Amino acid sequence: MITVHHLNNSRSQRVLWMLEEIGVQYEIAKYDRDTETMRAPASLRAVHPLGKSPVITDGDVTVAESGAIIEYLASTYAPQLKPEPGTPEHRDWVYWLHFAEGSLMPPLLVKLIIGRLTEAKVPFFVKPVIKAIANQLDTNYTGPEIKNLLTYINEHLEGRDWLVGDALSAADIQMSFPLEAGGSRSDMFELYPNVKAYVERIHARPAYKAALERGGAYDFAS
Repeated sequence: MITVHHLNNSRSQRVLWMLEEIGVQYEIAKYDRDTETMRAPASLRAVHPLGKSPVITDGDVTVAESGAIIEYLASTYAPQLKPEPGTPEHRDWVYWLHFAEGSLMPPLLVKLIIGRLTEAKVPFFVKPVIKAIANQLDTNYTGPEIKNLLTYINEHLEGRDWLVGDALSAADIQMSFPLEAGGSRSDMFELYPNVKAYVERIHARPAYKAALERGGAYDFAS
């Protein structure tokens, strides 16, 4: 049986969603973030040396990194969630599968770190310096980059429900987390109606809702 080593409020939620879409049996080993550092507990190192989630075990197979897990599950259990290899659709599928973490997630992560820095308790004379650096980063990098990426996604979704072809694929599952994580902290999607509708379609799926029930607290779906 597949075991998902699942960290709350993390990328592993989309792995649960994919398993619900596939309909295979799985079990969950749950881990909670440290409330101070927001990092995974040290106990995850017993599963994988980096001590990060998600990780799955499937018999004697261990797979880490969400993209690798999604691709493994699609190839092993869900050919219906990936286009036929060698087709233009498959090339698009591979592109979006890697775009989620390779292009979209980095500026969103920088924006998150910047936000936490400006909210951190520091001596009063340091606060203006931190805010000035944060404003410069947001003005010169994160703001324009996120706008560029979301505009691109919004235009791609014009007239379509899913990223590739006419049906949900594993690429949509992989894309869910960065969009949720980014959208949950701001009203950024108001300018991108196709992206907003896309995330709403994701959240409306019965398998997605079932994964939320099994996975527990997940702030990014609200």
